[in-house]
Amino acid sequence: MNDNGTKEKSTNLIENLMGYIDTRIDIIRLEIQEKLKASFVSLLHVVLLGFFGLMSLLFVSIFLGLLLNHLLDSSFWGFGIIALFYVAVLVVLLVGLDKKVFEGVADKAFDNTIYKTDKRENQV
Repeated sequence: MNDNGTKEKSTNLIENLMGYIDTRIDIIRLEIQEKLKASFVSLLHVVLLGFFGLMSLLFVSIFLGLLLNHLLDSSFWGFGIIALFYVAVLVVLLVGLDKKVFEGVADKAFDNTIYKTDKRENQV
């Protein structure tokens, strides 16, 4: 009878352990689902901001080109001036700025975003 009691306890222990493992797997799946959802929302937000920012820049540039054309009484100098402005910005970005400037910005933006402490550890 002692063997049956031990077998029942070990069976009960195994069932509890399997239940715990199933619960942990469900929690991990929910966390992954939440992170995927947050990533999708962030990606959609960035894509929309980028698209409308690009469209705004494009149409403001066309407007400024046409305005300069009107002020200079020319059909092309306004667009040439706007194009030279963008070429100057491109040259400054290619030659003048070091990648370390952008790395510093990225370090500040992504500091403690990936390896955050587990929230459940703080609740114990």
